[in-house]
Amino acid sequence: MTLSPNQLQKLRRQLEQDKSAIERHLDENEHFGLADSMRDQTGELSPIDNHPGDLASEMYERGKDIALLENEDLHLSRIDAALRAMEDGTYGTCRQCGKPIPYERLEAVPDSLYCVEHSPRRELSDNRPVEEEFLNPPFGRSSMDEQSSYNGFDGEDAWQIVEQWGNSDSPAYSENRDVDSYEYVGIEGEENDGFVEPIENFVASDITGRHVYVVRGKQYDRYMESGEGEFDLVPEWAVPEEEENL
Repeated sequence: MTLSPNQLQKLRRQLEQDKSAIERHLDENEHFGLADSMRDQTGELSPIDNHPGDLASEMYERGKDIALLENEDLHLSRIDAALRAMEDGTYGTCRQCGKPIPYERLEAVPDSLYCVEHSPRRELSDNRPVEEEFLNPPFGRSSMDEQSSYNGFDGEDAWQIVEQWGNSDSPAYSENRDVDSYEYVGIEGEENDGFVEPIENFVASDITGRHVYVVRGKQYDRYMESGEGEFDLVPEWAVPEEEENL
């Protein structure tokens, strides 16, 4: 269906109004504040010596402003392309398949040069950042979990130590589905630390090795609750005197 002169005039007027509004908006807000340098935003001669966290808000806002400006520039380029298409008589025809673009679509998106079926925005890119190749598996080449012959300290262990001091995750983001405490939010939070079998964590002895006793704590309670041990099997002499008085 060929566009009528009235329809074409209405669409041209809409495109020109949109272009004028965008240019006026960019001029009024100084291109989303990008006319000012980071030095002007921080009030310092140079932010180079600052910790990245000191400029986190400014850096976030600068990145957002750049994205907004790129979006407006893209919109302007699409409008200019549509106006040029009106001049050469190709406006209203899909550049991909050559079929007429319905007027209802042009009325909703006047800068469109494609039909719905061939709109570039519908094509999702399969490209992935090259960094993912290095980071796969998690912790990249520093993770030795997949190597059965290695049982030493690796990148994952290093991260677990750092993670014990806290991060921004909540229990909802934990890989441990049954986690109910921030103590076990981290990666393999329930993994034994410093011992292999749970019983090794609460059975102790004196320097001679002749006097053995049980240190009742979280690992001990968990060991009993799991049914791996029986309370009756813990002799009275194995309980420290300070615990007997509790």
